[in-house]
Amino acid sequence: MTVDRIDREPLVRISNVWKKRGPNMVLKGINLVAHQGQVVCLLGPSGAGKSTLLRCINAIELPDRGLVYVDGVAIGCRRHNNRFIRLSEAQISAQRASIGMVFQNFNLFPHMSALENVIDAPMRVRHESRAVATERAQDLLERVGLKDKAKSFPRHLSGGQQQRVAIARALAMQPKLMLFDEPTSALDPHLTGEVLDVIKNLASSGMTMIVVTHEIGFARQIADVAVVMADGVIIECGHAADVLTRPTDARTRKFLAKSLQHDGQR
Repeated sequence: MTVDRIDREPLVRISNVWKKRGPNMVLKGINLVAHQGQVVCLLGPSGAGKSTLLRCINAIELPDRGLVYVDGVAIGCRRHNNRFIRLSEAQISAQRASIGMVFQNFNLFPHMSALENVIDAPMRVRHESRAVATERAQDLLERVGLKDKAKSFPRHLSGGQQQRVAIARALAMQPKLMLFDEPTSALDPHLTGEVLDVIKNLASSGMTMIVVTHEIGFARQIADVAVVMADGVIIECGHAADVLTRPTDARTRKFLAKSLQHDGQR
């Protein structure tokens, strides 16, 4: 998949999105697209607005201004008499069902086994039978290398294993889009690779993904498009190979140099 793939309407279209939190404007007129099958990596220093943007795509937070479309549908709102009004939480939850999201801190249900965590949403939201949900969950746990951990509870799993269960849980809803918010930031360095390998395999399968990450080397391996943010705006966006090896913005060069130095010290 390449950044040049424009033969159809983008799967994700972010149009002039602004978001204020308290006195701070966190997002300032963000415009971005992601096409079917693309992997878009969001990079930049802490406080740049990357995670907030991801949360707006999934309607965990709603923009103060601007719109997010996924597969042509405005997320979190609907048109009414030439204006947009916010949907109810139930309607937003229905939209969110087709967008998988993996957070920094796993968010698994501690009282449920790995298998139960994966089958919960398909049964509760999509009203699938236990048999159907279980069969898919077993396939997904095998896909993320945890077939033998189906009956294990989160407290008996390493951080990397918990994050892989979280990925399987998101995939169980058969999403058209996957969002990852710093999926390895809560992991010890020696556990990071097992989670990144799962995400690489998803990228190879053609899953459309938007990934917030601080792992520059990882972004180089999987990203079709690299987006660098700073102070709530996009300062650079384009082919990942170009942005990550030949950046044109001085702030991007400074950020990449600092990130690579940090990686070398770990």
